[in-house]
Amino acid sequence: MQIAQRLNTITEPQTIKMAKLSRELKAKGINVIDLSLGEPDFRTPEHINEAAIKAINDGFTKYTPVAGIADLLEAISIKLKRDNNLDYSKEEIIVSTGAKQSLANAILSIVDPGDEVIIPTPYWVTYSSLVLFAGGIPKFIPCGVKDDFKLTPELLEQNITSKSKLFIFSSPCNPTGSVYSKKELEGLVSVFKRYPQIVIISDEIYEYINFIGHHESIAQFTELRDRVVVINGMSKGFAMTGWRLGYMAAPKVLVQACEKLQAQFTSGANSITQKASITALLSSLDATKKMTEAFKERRDFIIGALKKMPGVITNMPGGAFYAFPEISSFYGKSDGTTTITNDEEFSMYLLNKANVATVCGCAFGASGCIRISYAASLDQLKLAMERMGAALSELK
Repeated sequence: MQIAQRLNTITEPQTIKMAKLSRELKAKGINVIDLSLGEPDFRTPEHINEAAIKAINDGFTKYTPVAGIADLLEAISIKLKRDNNLDYSKEEIIVSTGAKQSLANAILSIVDPGDEVIIPTPYWVTYSSLVLFAGGIPKFIPCGVKDDFKLTPELLEQNITSKSKLFIFSSPCNPTGSVYSKKELEGLVSVFKRYPQIVIISDEIYEYINFIGHHESIAQFTELRDRVVVINGMSKGFAMTGWRLGYMAAPKVLVQACEKLQAQFTSGANSITQKASITALLSSLDATKKMTEAFKERRDFIIGALKKMPGVITNMPGGAFYAFPEISSFYGKSDGTTTITNDEEFSMYLLNKANVATVCGCAFGASGCIRISYAASLDQLKLAMERMGAALSELK
């Protein structure tokens, strides 16, 4: 059997690869601490679970409209107004099977072969794969730790060409945890205003996991209203990773295009998850706030521990639940058996020597770094940092 050539544009994400290797070692009885996946270790809050159980007991188990049930679209509209002061009608919102599908819908509906897509790096691994799958050309703009891994207006301007059609970024960012302020977004907007052909996808899935204040969306700038696509979902802020529900708020013409596409791929999202998501979005956010407080405590510990390790350089993440330290100073060093020459080897060294699973920075377009997820218990994180520190001390 010959597999279609288009699949050659897609590779297995390093995040999935490292999680798989971690499971294989665990199956052999090795005590691996897995800090590779971005999955909250909290249970889904009980009031959300109860809403799902009620939906099952009420027999709400049939096919749903492709774009989402009306009550959920209304709940998302209310949430966007309440939390972000954004005005989106139900016709400007579509619900999908996870934020990843929302991204895929948007990119496949916007990008034609040969179109250029600007992506600041580090970036979430799926962005470039989806662009390539659509026939687009990713144009990466490296952003370093000295700039908190954030794009400046000057760099943006320098990288726009006549072929530029789409810009994709996340705030809070996966993998760096960086959060754009309103002033920083204003700087980017001042550039985008001069290039009306560019659509902006703003991935805001980590919105609620913000340690520095109110979340700022680039969609708040009315001059860009007709070309901003907001992506969000239930996985991170509500510990609903396995429930699989994401949503998009965008101009009606794009929502209709995504609905047309989704109708052929998956149709409507899970009916029970949709009912539970209404409760999640419209109820108190106290459980979400408690999770964020726990993530902040873990963030403070992780960054403090990393800064004590000679040769490790890190920023202070403003949100999400990742640390993204620079580790290139270890290149050329050896423990007598293994010599480190790149970030992938560094991650494998930590996995095999310290039994700590991380993800190499090259997966996110930033060689020389690694991503550490602190979506694990504080006890696990403390043990992981002890192991990591001990393993690094052996590299000479």
